[in-house]
Amino acid sequence: MKPAGVVRKVDQLGRIVLPKSLRKRYQMNEGDPVEILVQGDHIILERYRPKCVFCGAMNGVSEFKDRHICSVCLTQMNSLRERA
Repeated sequence: MKPAGVVRKVDQLGRIVLPKSLRKRYQMNEGDPVEILVQGDHIILERYRPKCVFCGAMNGVSEFKDRHICSVCLTQMNSLRERA
């Protein structure tokens, strides 16, 4: 991890403001979902990308009934259904 050289204070509601230069650099827009991760004593923010509920893949993911599933797992599920 490299420091961004920016220091911000946390407000009364626990919020911080990400500088416009960082939002622009990482293509983060108002309303975009952000995932909060913890690694040791570090808090990591990253743009949220849905993952397949079965295998954790991030490519080819579609939403079905409020769940995310990748095309590979969907194909495997369809082949199981065809055998039954």
